[in-house]
Amino acid sequence: MKSPYENKIVACWNTITQQLLDKHPLMEDEIVEIVLEAWNSIMCTKIGGKLQIGVDVFPSPQIMGNYLHMLIPAILAERYPDIWRGEIDKSDKDVVYIPDSTYSIEIKTSSQNSIYGNRSYGQENSDNNSGKQKYGFYLAVNFEKFTSTNTHPRIKRIKFGWLDHSDWKAQAAATGQNSTLDKDAWNHKLKLLYKA
Repeated sequence: MKSPYENKIVACWNTITQQLLDKHPLMEDEIVEIVLEAWNSIMCTKIGGKLQIGVDVFPSPQIMGNYLHMLIPAILAERYPDIWRGEIDKSDKDVVYIPDSTYSIEIKTSSQNSIYGNRSYGQENSDNNSGKQKYGFYLAVNFEKFTSTNTHPRIKRIKFGWLDHSDWKAQAAATGQNSTLDKDAWNHKLKLLYKA
């Protein structure tokens, strides 16, 4: 698929991003509402009906991110049955828009100040990596992690927009497992919807 940003200078990217968001079936304020609802429901969760998250247990950022990956599509599917669903097979995005997969969403979460993909995000699709398309709509959620002085972490930032495969840069080392996001893409292709 041709990138909506192809042959466009960075100074034009914010406008293109807004045009893409205006066409997306989810409104910006609803995206924020759903992410915050998911986060708040995690913080109210008891494991085994006994251990309260944020009181008795303090999950790692990876676990908190996994919970968001499960809850965001679940909330959307509950609100809009037969329109939104979660990932079923490896070629699906994290959140699938059933009427038109162009609007499906990949979720990236991090307790740091950007988002990261695995090494395959910095490589062309092949039989050796994920069958997911590396371009399309992305929901980026940054949150605080549990620490000894922060037992009530918050969502720090929610960004939404379109990323292209070329926006991901794989680590140069053969043993590197991460892909980082290009700074211009982070700043201009993902619109800031919420900041704590």
